[in-house]
Parts: sequence; structure tokens; C-alpha cells
Amino acid sequence: MTQPTLETSTLRKVAWRLIPFICLCYLLNILDRANVGFARLSMQDDLDLSKAMFDLGYGMFYLGYLIFEVPSNLLMRRVGARRWIARIMISWGIVSSLTMFASDVWTFYGLRVLLGIAEAGFFPGIILYLSYWFPDQQRGKMTAFFMLAIGLANVFGYPFSGLVMEKLDKFGGLHDWQWLFLLEGIPTVLVGCAVLYYLPDQPKDADWLSTKERNWLVNRMQDEEEERRSQHKADRLLAMLHWRVWLFIAIYFTVAVGTNASGAYLPTLIKDEFADSSKLEVGFLSALPHLCAVLAMTLWGISSDRMNERRIHLALAATLGATGWALAAATDSPVLSLIGLCVAQAGMMSMLPVFWTLPTAFLTGAAAAGGIAWINSVANIGGFFGASILGWFGMWSMVLFLLGGAFLAMLVGGKKAATTEGEAV
Repeated sequence: MTQPTLETSTLRKVAWRLIPFICLCYLLNILDRANVGFARLSMQDDLDLSKAMFDLGYGMFYLGYLIFEVPSNLLMRRVGARRWIARIMISWGIVSSLTMFASDVWTFYGLRVLLGIAEAGFFPGIILYLSYWFPDQQRGKMTAFFMLAIGLANVFGYPFSGLVMEKLDKFGGLHDWQWLFLLEGIPTVLVGCAVLYYLPDQPKDADWLSTKERNWLVNRMQDEEEERRSQHKADRLLAMLHWRVWLFIAIYFTVAVGTNASGAYLPTLIKDEFADSSKLEVGFLSALPHLCAVLAMTLWGISSDRMNERRIHLALAATLGATGWALAAATDSPVLSLIGLCVAQAGMMSMLPVFWTLPTAFLTGAAAAGGIAWINSVANIGGFFGASILGWFGMWSMVLFLLGGAFLAMLVGGKKAATTEGEAV
């Protein structure tokens, strides 16, 4: 078997074995984190919460998330991805289902904080996990495929949420939003149990690869890690203080504001535009921006890998997101507003797979585990404030944040995904 053929066959096997399952795990993650945005259609009034109270509760998730993100990722590196990802999924699935018992503002806040604690480490853990299996050159595309779960969760999740809330309200004495949390939390627990039997920790554990394929992959990933270590000297936790890490945090903060504001408000924004629509119809309309995002982020990740270019792709995606929010804010037409939200979602989501190739092209070892989690947790302070910013200042505030993200992306430097110190990351 020639080297290109060996590389192609190995990475194809790895992709088909890992990416669909990881995508399913992340799909459930997005459902359980964001279903509160759909639940607010009834939950806010049932719990007698003001809009500001609900927005704050949405953001409370990030308090626990911020505190436990870095320790969680460091623990995953120590105990292994299989056991740690399973633990995270089982615990967050249970807490998500327990949200059905929220009875006032304080129980709502407490459960949101607890959900953040339970889920902390999942996303950066998966980003770190992908860096164990896929070389830098292929990681943008694979990250895009994994992150299709964000769009798919909402493409299917919003109509399902609308169906549940329309058909099960008062069934068994429960409110529609209570059924929503219960039915969307249980599958996460079941899939979390399956992680223990399905995911290998490292390429050396992949008994479904041939010996030649396994050895090639282990050697290739070790070579890349050594190259990163020698070029960037970023294999210790102190690398988390590197200026690039803080630039990444600033960039990701802007998209965290936009995507979390969208998650909190999209069904409400669409309901405001299409006032006569049922909850099921709102669910289908809310799925359209995410369907656009699925297509856009796939093509954008493939394009970034083929051109081996990150900075321009990241900046253009942010600009596209800003353009979509501007259209939605400027028009009085419900149809044009929906088109604007579709463009905004496509742009914001296309930023993510390109962005997450950058830290793993720079950091290695413990710095990769801690640094990825540090970027995700600190930047997601934007998630804490995103819903409130949109609620207070409207859609033009999203335009400003994303244009800021485009400007910051241009400061990353260079054209390649990873070069020597002092050039591109």
C-alpha cells in the first residue's frame, strides 16, 4: 500500500468511525443546552419571569461552565476521553431532564448553573480529541463535519420541540416545556452510556484499524505534535498566557455573543415576525437558518482546508454574519428578516470550524488541553451576556460584535494554518 493510499484509507476509516458518533453526541449537547430558548415561549409566563430574568437565567449556564471548563479538560487528558466524555454526557442529560422541575426564578437559575457545571469540558474535550486523530491539514474539514451537529440539532430539534409543546401541553399534568426537557434529556444519558463502549481513547487503542494503519496514524500524530512543540514552544500550561491565546479569546468572544443570542431569541424573533404561526410552524421556520448554516459551514471548512488558509475565511464568515443581522434589523418585511437571520446564522456558524483549527495548530500537550478549554470558557462569557445584549440593544449590537470579530481575525497573521513562531498560527 503506497503512502498516499495508506493515509487516505486510514483517515477515511477514522472519519467514518468517529465523526458520525461524535456529531450525534454534540447534537444532543446542543439540544439540551439550547432547548430553553424554545421553552421560553411558554416557560417564561408559566414561571412568571420577566424577559430580563429569563435572559439572565439563560446566561447563568456559563457561570458553572466557566469555572469548571479548564479542570475538566485537564482531567480528560489524565483519565481518558472515553470515560470522561461519558461522565459529562450522563450528568448533563440528567440535569437537563431535571430542568422540568424548575418552579420559580431561583430554581431556574440554579438548574442552569448546574447544567453548565455538568457540561463543562465537553466541547473543548472533543476539539482536543479530534487533534489526537486528524492531522492539521484535515482538521478544518473534520471540525466542520463534527460541528454540523449545531445546525442539525436545530434543523430537527426546533420542529420536534414545536411538536412536543403543541401536542403534549397538560398531558399527564405537565406543561409543554416540562415534557420538552424530559424527552430531550433522556437520549443524552443513553448515548453517554454508549460512549464507554464505542470511543477509543487514542489512535493506539483503535483495534478497528489494521496494524499498518494504526502505526502510521500514531507516528503521524506524534510527528505533528513534536513539530508544534519545536516551533511554538507551547507545550506547557504557561502557554495559556501567550498573546495568541488572548487574541483567540477575543475573536471567539464576538461569535459567542452572536450565536448564544441567536440560540436564546431565534424562535421569539421568528414568532414576532410571523405572529399567526403555531408553535409547530415556528419550529419549522426556526429550522431554516440552521439548515443554511449546515450547508455553509461544510463548504467553508472544506474550502479552508483546500486552500490551507484560515484568517481570510474567518474574517469573511464574521462579515457575512454581520451582514445577515443588519438585514434582519433594517427590514420591516418578515420574509427579508428571515433571510437575514439565515445569512447571519450561516456566517456565524461558518466561523466555528475554521476558528478551532487555530489553537490546535499552535498548542500541544497540557497546554492544548488547558488552552483550548481556557479559550472556550473565557470567551463564552460572551454567551453569558449574549441574550441580554440582544434583549437590551437589539440586532444592531450583533452587527457591531461580528464586525469586531472580522477585524480581530485579520490580526491573526499569515495565510497558512500553522507556520513558524512570529508568523501565522
